[in-house]
Amino acid sequence: MSSFPDVRLRRFRRTGALRGLVRETRLDLEAFVMPLFVAPDSLRNEALPGMSRHSVDGVVREVEELVRSGVQAVMLFGVPEEKDEQATGAWEDDGIVQLALRALRPRFPELVLMTDVCLCEYTSHGHCGVLVDGEVHNDQSLELLARTAVSHVEAGADAVAPSDMMDGRVHAIREALDEQSFESTPILAYSAKYASAFYGPFREAADSTPSFGDRRGYQMDPANVREALRECELDVEEGADAIMIKPALPYLDVIRAARESFDVPIAAYNVSGEYAMIKAAAAAGWMDERQAALESLVAIKRAGADLIVSYWTKDLPQWL
Repeated sequence: MSSFPDVRLRRFRRTGALRGLVRETRLDLEAFVMPLFVAPDSLRNEALPGMSRHSVDGVVREVEELVRSGVQAVMLFGVPEEKDEQATGAWEDDGIVQLALRALRPRFPELVLMTDVCLCEYTSHGHCGVLVDGEVHNDQSLELLARTAVSHVEAGADAVAPSDMMDGRVHAIREALDEQSFESTPILAYSAKYASAFYGPFREAADSTPSFGDRRGYQMDPANVREALRECELDVEEGADAIMIKPALPYLDVIRAARESFDVPIAAYNVSGEYAMIKAAAAAGWMDERQAALESLVAIKRAGADLIVSYWTKDLPQWL
């Protein structure tokens, strides 16, 4: 076996052009999805620098800018004016996400419009399903999740992404979509969504912090990876067209395990806490935001993600 001095691995590291020729993992804007928050009124979000809640008119202007820069996919999250125990704002025809979809669809026919399907932003208690005797009732939540998904597609969504972690929700949504002749609409399932501390800034942005308890009864234990693969397998069997791991950076091993186990597209959510940490460190002068962000996104891609939901999507056209 040849070795130094005949073998010199630094030869292709000498210049940026040489490094680019042999780069193994590349970031492509087509693989990124920009999360957007829609609410009755605009509100700047302090916990997620550079992000805001947009009114319907505001989200149209934001998307115009994104599309102009080359972004090709967005995911909508709704923050309703009123909340109740049945999460009515999630599935009613004039819900905030439905209004945004109807405003965006005719203006941006080529843009991929994805929606988060969950109830936490819409329930008065902040949990992801219907409460019965103080606990989230899995089966009673499925009907509302399915109604929400159908209402999003009727309003113009290209794909729906259930993030609630109720057992059987992919099957319920697939069945409901098919019954309404939406059999061509893909489901991107949040299949391995962990009960993580990295969601804090998002919960402030989406006004979705539970009013009591936590979500460990339905989101996954951070210590488990074999269970994550079971969740992914069940979702694929129920009809998921793609599966997501969330968060991304603390769970790169789970992304890799899913990539090695399944042939469907693998998504990863580069969540608010991952974004906010680097933003805060950059603001303090401790690291370069662009370099740290791109290094993080490369790591997610290198682990096996085909598509990435990230708050840095808006910056990528200038960075890549």
